[in-house]
Amino acid sequence: MEDAVAHGWDASRAALPAWSLPKDAVDRIALPGDWPERVTREWAWGGSTGRGARVCILDSGVEADHPSVGGLETAVVISLGEDGEVIASDDTEGDVSGHGTACAGIVRRLAPECSISSVRVLGANFTGSGAVLLGGLRYAVEQGFDVINMSLSTTKKPFAAVLHELADSAYFRRTVIVASAHNMPVESYPWRFSSVISVGSHEEPDPFAYFYNPSPPVEIFAHGVNVEVPWSDGRTLTVSGNSFATPHIAGICALILAKHPELTPFQLKNVLYLTATNVGGGA
Repeated sequence: MEDAVAHGWDASRAALPAWSLPKDAVDRIALPGDWPERVTREWAWGGSTGRGARVCILDSGVEADHPSVGGLETAVVISLGEDGEVIASDDTEGDVSGHGTACAGIVRRLAPECSISSVRVLGANFTGSGAVLLGGLRYAVEQGFDVINMSLSTTKKPFAAVLHELADSAYFRRTVIVASAHNMPVESYPWRFSSVISVGSHEEPDPFAYFYNPSPPVEIFAHGVNVEVPWSDGRTLTVSGNSFATPHIAGICALILAKHPELTPFQLKNVLYLTATNVGGGA
């Protein structure tokens, strides 16, 4: 334990410890006092259409002209240069598998006026490398999106540490990552990190029904069974999986943040908990 450091403090020293709050700075972090006595869905997103919220679909691309998507703010494809540098190029190909379009369509259905951007990190047949995934997530975090939808994960443990760092970075920069749990009972990332909102599926047909799970790592169960979604080439499919539950929560997050842009990821998680169907959302 030679690297351990005890963080005691000598009261005789005049300076405050690092990260302390000086007495004269308390007023600078005063928070708005307009929280209701009870947080309801009406308070959280009643009347919101998602206008002003920026959502990123980190996936296989998005078919921008699909009628259920309604256009994109930006669309890039991630590649790596000769020295491993991340390159974000304009995506002229669009969705190469249909998966990203499905996620974008679900978000659009719930938050019709939010801004949607696509960051393509998957190729045809849902293939992709961990390095490109990391590069795409880093790019998305740097763009300052309000919500990043990740209906994908990696089981490769060598990538876990960097993914964890990126997830924490997003959290501290007020970007919410909504990540899909793996469809198989395996350990994968980043959905297992507490700085993201992790999502599994339930069978209820209501797209606004979601349940808080008191036994993590999955935090939220959302509509993910027999979901009608847009697909590539203008098609519509009925699909099941945690991938399709995740954008339901991303869309609801967009609604909440459009109405309450001051919320931090920590506060947003609390709002989701208080308005979950099995907590306060059924009232």
